[in-house]
Amino acid sequence: MFRYLFTTLVILAAGLLIGWAPALAGDRFIDNGDGTVTDREQNLMWSKTDNQGDINWIQADKWVRYTFPDTITKRYDNWRMPTLAELQSLLVEDKSAKGYEADCGQWVKTVPEIKLSCGWVWTSETDPIAPTARIFNFDNVYHYTVRKAHQRGYRALPVRTLK
Repeated sequence: MFRYLFTTLVILAAGLLIGWAPALAGDRFIDNGDGTVTDREQNLMWSKTDNQGDINWIQADKWVRYTFPDTITKRYDNWRMPTLAELQSLLVEDKSAKGYEADCGQWVKTVPEIKLSCGWVWTSETDPIAPTARIFNFDNVYHYTVRKAHQRGYRALPVRTLK
């Protein structure tokens, strides 16, 4: 009888630990409730959405640093444009994942916590000689360089490094 009770308790405890393990470990993304999402894996805070309209690189850089911080309830001091690697970390790499349809009609393959209105997002990476910057495409999953003056379909997605 004691052996049966002990075995049952061990199985029950193991089941509870297995069931609670994801909750104890925590999710990668945490909704901060203020229009931002914390990425615990990358130690970054992202805006939950992009700027919601066509924007060139110069406008995007200004929007991220000066306009966006005033749109959220908490004010942080170090918003910036993301690097290519940071944007790529938001990509859903499952080949069977369809993604979601953005406002511009593209099928975007980002983590569900980040909602883009179009799949092309500016990076902070620029050419020091030519007036170009790197774009990441969440629809066709590739990156390329484009003139900073172009804006059709391009978006700004603010990010900040957590201190």
